[in-house]
Amino acid sequence: MDTPLSPYPRKNLISKLDGTMTPMAAITDLAALPYAPYLQPHTGELERGEHYSEIHLDGTDLDEPQATGARFSESALTGLTATNATLTRARLDDVWISRTRWIGGTWSETQMLNVTVLDSVLAGLQAYGSTWRRVTFQACKIDSLNLRGSTLHDVEFRDCDLTEADFGDATLTGVTFPGTTIRRARFSKATLKKVDLRGARDLDIAQGWDSLHGATITGIQLMESAHALAQTLGITVKD
Repeated sequence: MDTPLSPYPRKNLISKLDGTMTPMAAITDLAALPYAPYLQPHTGELERGEHYSEIHLDGTDLDEPQATGARFSESALTGLTATNATLTRARLDDVWISRTRWIGGTWSETQMLNVTVLDSVLAGLQAYGSTWRRVTFQACKIDSLNLRGSTLHDVEFRDCDLTEADFGDATLTGVTFPGTTIRRARFSKATLKKVDLRGARDLDIAQGWDSLHGATITGIQLMESAHALAQTLGITVKD
């Protein structure tokens, strides 16, 4: 399925004075995608090692699809439900995902670049050892996402419900959580740089307070988390 890539300008980031990149507003309309005119419907099964370029996979139910090592570029996935999908070592470049459900499955060692995920449900995904760069999740419900040992650079979780995410041993750079509710997150032995937690609606960290060097929180968040932080540091608080 290898086809020539469409030559559109990649302008989905803006540079700040400190050299980091900030995602622009996520495109919420399929027709607004710069590669939308090139998309072709895809109705077949997903296959291992295949290169899917400029496809639109819409409104289908995928039961245990096997797409290990597959590559998706300049494509859109919409309205689908995937159960126990295997995307191990898959690569997604310039992919737009909207109104999808991913239930279980393995996304380990995936590589994602310039990917947007909107209004989707992700539950029980094993995405350890992955490399995600310039990825936006917006208005998603994400439960039990395993990102242990992964590398996240310029990743944004916007207006999401993020429950029991595991960032253990991961490296996070320029990761933000505006409007997101974080419940029972684990950051044990994670490495953080310019991680901004200030926009989170709720900040509930189950493990890894001692690994938050490099993160920014608000004074209110600090006060609300004081008890958990004191426990982590072995401080006894008595009045």
